[in-house]
Amino acid sequence: MNSEFRLHYAPDNASLCVRIALLEMNLTFDPVLVNRKQRAQKSAQFLAMNPNGLIPVLETPDGPMFETAAILQWLADREQVMMPPQDSPARVPALQWLFWLSNTLHGTLRMLFYPDQYGADDPEKLRLVTRARLIAQLDLLENATTAPWRDGDTPSIHGCYLAPMLRWSALYGGSTDWFDLSRWPHLQAFAKRIETRPAVIAAAKSEGLGSTPISAPSPCVPPEGSAL
Repeated sequence: MNSEFRLHYAPDNASLCVRIALLEMNLTFDPVLVNRKQRAQKSAQFLAMNPNGLIPVLETPDGPMFETAAILQWLADREQVMMPPQDSPARVPALQWLFWLSNTLHGTLRMLFYPDQYGADDPEKLRLVTRARLIAQLDLLENATTAPWRDGDTPSIHGCYLAPMLRWSALYGGSTDWFDLSRWPHLQAFAKRIETRPAVIAAAKSEGLGSTPISAPSPCVPPEGSAL
């Protein structure tokens, strides 16, 4: 393996956000499969890189990194692309939305997907409450006026992060009959637009995500490994 980066990934996991960003930035990387069925993310070797035991990890020239948003911001700042520079007024809302995607939206999705990990006596009841929270958060993003990355054609780390989360919302929330992306026209347009980008097409092919992976997703059929 001769690439500058090694992406420890599992299909259709948070590593997908980083894969898309690396492809958008034309950075070469070696994908390293983390076998979730064997709980390889809890192995001593993996925990030495990410003590949380969560995917992804990106090995960099500066050492291994974990936390999706941190990896995305580090890549953007290093390459000086896909994020406003530090001296730009646009940096403030860009940072706000990046941390919102990480702390708020992604946090809600984790609760939706893994209610048993939150000590829920009734996981389905928690899922119902969490779905309502997710809908309110997507309503907020749909109506935002400070998120130009949502509507533009220029790639951003925000788009790399949001696109997989829209996909997961439709597939992994306990059922598929409650989520309708057409409720949010701006987000639906974003989904249709970003899945035509070469980086997303390449990522979808690598992980078996189908031809409409964001706007009308189908279950992951990866060439190797498992999403769950």
